[in-house]
Amino acid sequence: MSAFNAAFDKLSLGEVPDFAALVAKNGAHNLETTKLCSLIEDKDEKIAKAAMNAVIALMAVPDAEAYVVPTIGSILSRAADRDASVRELVPTAAFAVVDGVNPFALKSLLPFIFSKLPVEQKWQIREVALNCITRMNKVAPRQLGNALPEIVPEVTACMWDTKKQVKTAATAAMTAACDVIGNKDIEHMGAEIVNAITKPKEVPEIMHKMAGVTFVQSVECPALAMIVPLLLRGLKERNTATKRQSAVIIDNVSKLVDNPVDAGPFIPLLLPALESNFDGISDPEARIITERAVNQLKRLKALCEKTTNIRGDTSKIVAELKKALPVKEISAPLTVAVEHAAIVATTMMDLRFMEDTQWSKNVARYFKLMVKDADAATAVEAVRVIAETMMEIPDEDDDDDDAEELCNCTFTLAYGTKILLHNTRMRLKRGKNYGLLGGNDSGKTTLMRAISKNQVEGFPDTNEVRTVFVEADIQGEQSHLSCIDYVLYDDAIKAIGCTREEVTTILATVGFHADGKAKPEHAVSTLSGGWRMKLALARCMLQKADILLLDEPTNHLDVINVAWVKNYLNSLTTVTCIMVSHDSGLLNDCCSHILQITNLKLNCYKGNLDDFVKAHPEARAYFSFTESKLKFRFPQPGTIEGVKSKGKALMKMAKCTFTYPINRKENNGNGIPTLFDISIQVSLSSRVACVGENGAGKSTMIKLLVGEIEPEIGDVWKHPNARIAYVAQHAFHHIEQHLQKTPNEYIRWRYANDGEDKESLVKVTMIFTPEEEKLQKTPYEIQFVDEDSGKIQKVKKMVAELVGGRKINRQKEYEYEIKYVGSTVDSGEYLPAKTLEKMGHSKSMKAVDAKIAQKAGLYVRPLSTKNVEQHLQDCGLDKEFGTHYRMSALSGGQKVKVVLAAAMWNQPHILILDEPTNYLDRESLGALAGAIDGFDGGVVIISHNNEFCSKLCPETWVMDAGHLETKGDAEWMMNQDTKISDNVAITEMTDAAGNVTKVKGQKKKLSKKEEKAMIKKIKSLIKEGSALNSEEEEFAIEKELI
Repeated sequence: MSAFNAAFDKLSLGEVPDFAALVAKNGAHNLETTKLCSLIEDKDEKIAKAAMNAVIALMAVPDAEAYVVPTIGSILSRAADRDASVRELVPTAAFAVVDGVNPFALKSLLPFIFSKLPVEQKWQIREVALNCITRMNKVAPRQLGNALPEIVPEVTACMWDTKKQVKTAATAAMTAACDVIGNKDIEHMGAEIVNAITKPKEVPEIMHKMAGVTFVQSVECPALAMIVPLLLRGLKERNTATKRQSAVIIDNVSKLVDNPVDAGPFIPLLLPALESNFDGISDPEARIITERAVNQLKRLKALCEKTTNIRGDTSKIVAELKKALPVKEISAPLTVAVEHAAIVATTMMDLRFMEDTQWSKNVARYFKLMVKDADAATAVEAVRVIAETMMEIPDEDDDDDDAEELCNCTFTLAYGTKILLHNTRMRLKRGKNYGLLGGNDSGKTTLMRAISKNQVEGFPDTNEVRTVFVEADIQGEQSHLSCIDYVLYDDAIKAIGCTREEVTTILATVGFHADGKAKPEHAVSTLSGGWRMKLALARCMLQKADILLLDEPTNHLDVINVAWVKNYLNSLTTVTCIMVSHDSGLLNDCCSHILQITNLKLNCYKGNLDDFVKAHPEARAYFSFTESKLKFRFPQPGTIEGVKSKGKALMKMAKCTFTYPINRKENNGNGIPTLFDISIQVSLSSRVACVGENGAGKSTMIKLLVGEIEPEIGDVWKHPNARIAYVAQHAFHHIEQHLQKTPNEYIRWRYANDGEDKESLVKVTMIFTPEEEKLQKTPYEIQFVDEDSGKIQKVKKMVAELVGGRKINRQKEYEYEIKYVGSTVDSGEYLPAKTLEKMGHSKSMKAVDAKIAQKAGLYVRPLSTKNVEQHLQDCGLDKEFGTHYRMSALSGGQKVKVVLAAAMWNQPHILILDEPTNYLDRESLGALAGAIDGFDGGVVIISHNNEFCSKLCPETWVMDAGHLETKGDAEWMMNQDTKISDNVAITEMTDAAGNVTKVKGQKKKLSKKEEKAMIKKIKSLIKEGSALNSEEEEFAIEKELI
């Protein structure tokens, strides 16, 4: 010790190397740091320079680091010295400390550097201190990134300094910090982020750019430290749009924080600012976005409070090192070494440097000469093992330790540009049934499809663990195949070499019999939805799966078949099932675990649905109509000319019988019909539930009613001015030819021709039969009065086409504008409906009626992108998916909403829904029920969901083996017979340019006396050559006065 005192006393420029050698020989633990600092601060410039040169030399001595680091504060304090030679040496000495320190010990420098940054310090001192931080980017980039939460607030304050040199140095330090944030999603924006901190006017622009970033990578402390100051500025901007964008970014980024503890330091900064904005923003939409961000941060705060902190804790490591080191008493010099070594160790923990060789190299060296090398290595290794336990996140308790683990993987899942699951874990055990929950669009079906296609990182190959995805949708090119051939056509069935006999046997076990409702040799196109699902299940049974992935397995199934599915799933003791279902009964009776997708994570809970809901009451929204906050809104149908009562029939079937062609061939052409003698009618007041077991004929009857197919016997009628919306059981067939269009583009394409629905022209009932084509080509005798002679003339003519006009004649019957074959006159000639029917043009008249009715639906709402976008939102599809995503990228629930919105665009009078509950979650079903309840038109629903039907429909059609029984509340029907004139009529419309046009109401019917007076008046005006107004001209045409 005396040698050190003498060296300190004689310290001079020439003796520096000898001083360093002395320290190396006797051990740095004998070095008095406080004395070295006092020499650096000595008024004698020669002594100060000698001391600083000593520091430069000492940084080459490995075990001196802990005792030399505190000198950087003293060195920086000389940066504003009057002596130029001292000032010039300061950066060299300071940088020597920064460059020479163990990179993992970087945090030990920060308190001394930060102490020189306050505005009270001279600008030269602050400048060099900031340059030290900049230099850390080169010597310890990862460690600098780990320290950013402490560094950024200190440097940010200096970026607004009035002294140019300080501001420049601070900007350089912040730029260097941005380079090491380690987040590829935003690292390219580093320069813009730094620029926005110093220039508030740039904040809205950078916020706009950041709001457009698709965040994929996990967000950790360094990235949060960099963007939080910017987000705080955005939240405090006057512009509501910038505040909204800040809230969007906070909501998105916080979902990607894997370790909630990383967000802990920043939540107290952001949450109050968000809550203040929520209270003060007047824009309702921006308030909703802000509220969402507030709730997300509160969720993260709650997780942070209960999450085990796995970040390195210096105090704990200090305590463990003191216990592990084999010394009787911890001396003051050893305490300095222990505290410094603890900083190094905790940084290594944070950066996941946990190998024994790494700790031996970087931690044990600080105890040299105070503890034997072997003892130091043993002590450090013991502490490292304890540190590893500090970093472990405890697993959830699992009582099924004896069950075989099929999968234990961590993965990220995206669909297009949307992140569905991020860095989440999935663990599956053999023989367990997992119910997969999540809102529509959360990625449930995408996850199962990705598993089946080997696209989930870490999931066992589907050849090792046989995985089968069960879905009932049948591709159009396979619909002509028989049930047996359809199963054999599957690549997986071909791969395992199943025979036709094996397929027939399995099909028989699920109910496919030659003399049954579903016949194995019949085409799959003849199957109802329920039988299609059973066919899919039969196909999966042949594959002997280890893991079954079931997408809505009870869709289309009646009560009997739902029970069959439950029994089947519960019998699979060695097969693991993951099922997506909105059937709460299935999830209660069959599930041992619940997997929930929420906030981009997949969380597993033991127990069935009831157990899960008890622990998480908010999950009731998945299965309860009343819990739904989502709202749908359907356009109201408006009035129909000639219909005064809501009880008047708009659609009728009278004594209709129908047999599918394949059934007709059986029994020598006397096959059993699918429907027998069906008579029904639908009005504006109808609220009908059509129920019955699978294969009973419900969907077939609806297809007859809407004109998809034609009856063999009986009549089907629709009011010529009625508009009908029909959403089929296999809803996706409406859009399967247009998957490369966005929903917005599809609706505008479908109704582009003056509101005419292109879907309505492809129905069987709108295609001419050979008999009709023959009548059209046969000249028909037509009588007319010759204007010159006044005599009745007869001539045979053929109608080339109906050109679109329609009027009512004196007999109160429709006449249609036509063009004769060979005629050069484009229009102006009309023929009565009865005559045209005899000439084979009944379907042409229906087409004209449909066009006129559809055009009336379009009139009030122009077919603009903005109007369609709003309509899609009213039907539950967010504008992001409605206008910017192609339909091929949408989930099943989203596609159903597209089909529903497309059907409702032309403001139909009757809405017919075949199994609308398929693919929609309970929240969407609740919204659909609310929209139907507020809809003024008629509604017919086919569904096996009794809760949905009973809520909406007092009238029931019960179908049993092709026979129909109607049940209804007569009093309810009578109460609905209200006058349509009581409804509020539309008085004006707004076009895409915002122009408002008055809409004419229905013409008042004239009495005979008023009619005669009008005729007399118009004849007089015509004789005088006076101009007629539009109403007079219309009346004159109707009465054939002109």
